[in-house]
Amino acid sequence: MVGGNPFDNEAHPVPIHIVTDASQLPAEFLNTSPERQLVVGFDCEGVDLCRHGTLCIMQLAFLDAIYLVDAIEGGEVLIKACKPALESSYVTKVIHDCKRDSEALCFQFGIKLHNVMDTQIAYSLIEEQEGRTRLLDDYISFVGLLADPRYCGISYQEKEEVRLLLRQDPMYWTYRPLSELMVLAAADDVPFLLYIYHIMMEKLNQRSFWYLAVRGALYCRCFCIDDNNYADWPSIPPIPDNLITEGNAPEEEILSILDVPHGKMGRIIGRKGASILSIKESCNAEILLGDSKGPPHKILRR
Repeated sequence: MVGGNPFDNEAHPVPIHIVTDASQLPAEFLNTSPERQLVVGFDCEGVDLCRHGTLCIMQLAFLDAIYLVDAIEGGEVLIKACKPALESSYVTKVIHDCKRDSEALCFQFGIKLHNVMDTQIAYSLIEEQEGRTRLLDDYISFVGLLADPRYCGISYQEKEEVRLLLRQDPMYWTYRPLSELMVLAAADDVPFLLYIYHIMMEKLNQRSFWYLAVRGALYCRCFCIDDNNYADWPSIPPIPDNLITEGNAPEEEILSILDVPHGKMGRIIGRKGASILSIKESCNAEILLGDSKGPPHKILRR
């Protein structure tokens, strides 16, 4: 089973490898195959992690080891060696909120992140499945997900401590050599992703599986705006026949991009948010707002 219980005190801790050369990564990850499909926990750390920021570390969690892929020391050659796996349908990347990581990989390294299982999306789908409603722009944080007793039920104070360090020094992840705290902070998240993955996959029904795949694909590309309408990205998964024949086919998912000129976002939002709220109410849209330097913006999905 991929992703053992990270709370098992009797289990031996998996080794953490700092990777500066592609030869240090597992061969099955570098050479993907339909006969050897993989599920890996996946995360990235960096400075202003987006198209214009700096990706510093890419974390990969396997059943038997955690790999910290050092983009500062290994450079573009190392990250591009991971490109086939990150774009592969044979490697499932389990991640919490893929949007900015995908943007950084796309614009900094030309990598089109594909086949993600986004636990933030899965959480919302399971909530809907079980009859609980949420606001469209109410997203579960990773710390919040870990605190949920249905998944982990733990307080992740260490994450808050790292966030405090990042607020004090935004360049934190660029420093080398990596300190013990940096290594532990980077490696802590990804084993939980594999553990949560299995719990969620058992809860999701067929309809939610399709939504998970589609929304994961859309979220990967939502900040990767280009001039060719995503023609060189993998196609969006079609609605499966078994969902159509049930007579209650799911609604099509639509990604709409609005690239707002600098300084004009206020016109889109409107006075006291009136314009943006009107759009939400009229088309039941999920709206993410963000700019070139930071967290979400410029996207409508409905």
